[in-house]
Amino acid sequence: MIFERAARREFAQAAAGISVALLAILTSINLIRLLKEAVGGRIAPEGVAALLGYAALNFMSVLLSLTLFVAVLLSISRVYRDSEMVVWLSSGQPLQAWIRPVIRFSLPILLAIAVVAGFLAPWANQSSADYRQRLALRSELSHVSPGAFREVKNGQRVFFVEQLAEDASAVGNVFVASVQDGRVGVVMSDKAHQHVADNGDRFIVLEQGRRYEVEAGSPAFRIMDFERYLLRTEDGTPAPAERVAKRQPINELIKMPDAESRAELLWRLGLPISSLVLALLAIPLAYVNPRAGRSANLLLAILVFAIYNNLMSISQSWVAQGKLSFVVGLLATHGLMSLPALALFYRRTTLWRPWWRRQNVATRAPS
Repeated sequence: MIFERAARREFAQAAAGISVALLAILTSINLIRLLKEAVGGRIAPEGVAALLGYAALNFMSVLLSLTLFVAVLLSISRVYRDSEMVVWLSSGQPLQAWIRPVIRFSLPILLAIAVVAGFLAPWANQSSADYRQRLALRSELSHVSPGAFREVKNGQRVFFVEQLAEDASAVGNVFVASVQDGRVGVVMSDKAHQHVADNGDRFIVLEQGRRYEVEAGSPAFRIMDFERYLLRTEDGTPAPAERVAKRQPINELIKMPDAESRAELLWRLGLPISSLVLALLAIPLAYVNPRAGRSANLLLAILVFAIYNNLMSISQSWVAQGKLSFVVGLLATHGLMSLPALALFYRRTTLWRPWWRRQNVATRAPS
């Protein structure tokens, strides 16, 4: 049908622009957070790009859900604003005729949301956790930036270098402060380089320097000049990150009977269901008076989306705590949010009047 093709084309055009805007906003937020962690020394700077990619997969399901909702809402709102809906309804076509093109447009997006939420997002969470552990166990010189103090080993050692080779194998004018067995040691050296022993252990070799050592609470201290000083900085073998429910694919999650896994499964199943409910809710919610403002229904839609997601989060939390069963949590949340959709469809498709107005009309009617 020409109408369905035109409607789906308009939905797709709106969804393309909205998805790009939302992706730019969410990516910028996560990039700022990761850059803050890199500046604070919690992750290596070269790991920012990979972690940003994992974060994008993690929030992609929510982004697609919001994109679908807003795209349908804005497209049908445009039909109302241009008075095309008046012609549509006057020709005898009901508002329910929009359900078919909305569902057909939504199906590929719903499938993408289910795949991302069920498999790609948990894989991204697990990969991000493993990658963070690998970054944390890298050699200490790889975390150092010229001209900046850098903490390693949870603050047990602080590095400052003035010069750093491109491959991080050699540094110049080194300052190292460390705490060991209650004693504070400060080492200064003209240059240093990395050394790998035959058994695989890694060391930082400082040359032509001096070490100061003092015990906390004692005025005595020691000064030692050295030609070569070795600091052990072996990488270690990273252990796999813990396989929590959030990092399990949905086919493994279904087999787990514990409350945390049930709660995570509730959230994963709820994402495509809520996306479909919101897409249908957008049809009656898109009503706008051409003489009124254009942003009121969009603000209301954002509020509805936030309420829906908060209800899903509350249900997930209650299922994890054992306060609510899985079936009740799944049906109650989406059933509750389906009621406004049914009420709005009824409101838009009937000559509905409040009860006080109907009483006034009956009073004024001739006998």
